[in-house]
Amino acid sequence: MDLIVRNACVLHQGALGVTDIGIEGTKIAALSAGLGADAPELDAGGCLVVPGMIETHIHLDKTCIMDRCQIEQGTVAEAVRITAAAKKQFTVEDVYARGKKTLERCISHGTMHMRTHVELDPGIGMIGFDAVEQLARDYAWGIDVELCVFPQEGLTNNPGTEELLIEGLGRGARAIGAAPYFDTDPRGQIDRIFQIARDFDAEIDMHLDLAETIDGMQIEYVCRKTEEYGWGGRVAVGHATQMSLLPPDRFRAIATKLANAGVAVTILPSTDLHLMGRSHDHAVPRGVVAAGPLRQAGVICSISTNNILNPFTPYGDGSLIRMANLYANVCHVSRPSDLAGCLDMITAAAARLMRLDDYGISVGGPADLVCLDAHAPAEAIATLAQPLWGLKRGRASFTRPRPQLHPS
Repeated sequence: MDLIVRNACVLHQGALGVTDIGIEGTKIAALSAGLGADAPELDAGGCLVVPGMIETHIHLDKTCIMDRCQIEQGTVAEAVRITAAAKKQFTVEDVYARGKKTLERCISHGTMHMRTHVELDPGIGMIGFDAVEQLARDYAWGIDVELCVFPQEGLTNNPGTEELLIEGLGRGARAIGAAPYFDTDPRGQIDRIFQIARDFDAEIDMHLDLAETIDGMQIEYVCRKTEEYGWGGRVAVGHATQMSLLPPDRFRAIATKLANAGVAVTILPSTDLHLMGRSHDHAVPRGVVAAGPLRQAGVICSISTNNILNPFTPYGDGSLIRMANLYANVCHVSRPSDLAGCLDMITAAAARLMRLDDYGISVGGPADLVCLDAHAPAEAIATLAQPLWGLKRGRASFTRPRPQLHPS
């Protein structure tokens, strides 16, 4: 063996226990307490070791632009408008440099898989795509980055955008996104996205139903199109803030439709808390969908970051543990099993959303491991447990020493 991780607290086959993890090359070769082998050792000290965390929805191309944007209203429309203005000055080098900062933050917080949306339109062309594609290549040692081409500023009302989406898919993007609420023909955009996805055998990951009222919801239409195209298990929707405003009966009905159609939901707590409720001066809605009832209905849910340091979300550090903890605070999550579910939504459930077959801690699985400064999944979320170190394909990808106290 090439490495033995000693005394790792691992959730394996539904049971939490302390074991050793033997690694050969890029794979896990053994899981056994008191593993007898002659190899270098890394002592986890009884801390929780999880598979590499998964960022299912982020925007590397427009990260870290607050130094060139000024928020006045804090609305979705304003965020799109001032970001569109900033995009006019983007270059490949600029996008790469900003994306690098955020990507490195994510790696240092234990993220090892990522789906990043990349805006394509006649104004930006392939600039963002070129930069993020290069980032994915350069940082493959620490993270697997999947590109999702995305028409932020409209599709049916923005001539030339469709051709760029098709170019991005032809160059290897595995997913296509959407933002129908910024299109003059929302359902026309949804229809065309499904058609393009079928043509390219691509995953679909939509921005959907991001608003402060329940008017014009499209989530049930997306479920119908998913069933029509036989795309169950290959469609995800992010935001869906309008669902947070629904009465329980209609919420449950839509949850059942999502589960039956195979449409996953990504919850983006930081962005949605920042953008929603701007028109209220009291009883401000939070805009964050509760995952518990969705998961109980059989819907795959993930928690993700979305944006970092831009008009959509003017804060963030790339920590998925922090994002899961934020979600738990907002949605009144307190039972240990539900807190553990928050960790699941940034690991195993997120892997199912992205259809990652080679994922998890098992013999023969990838040696993608993160050691958290906690001893149980619920504790990891409740205490904002810091990642102490990570292994990507059996190789060290980051270390984070514990703080030291200096009593007088």
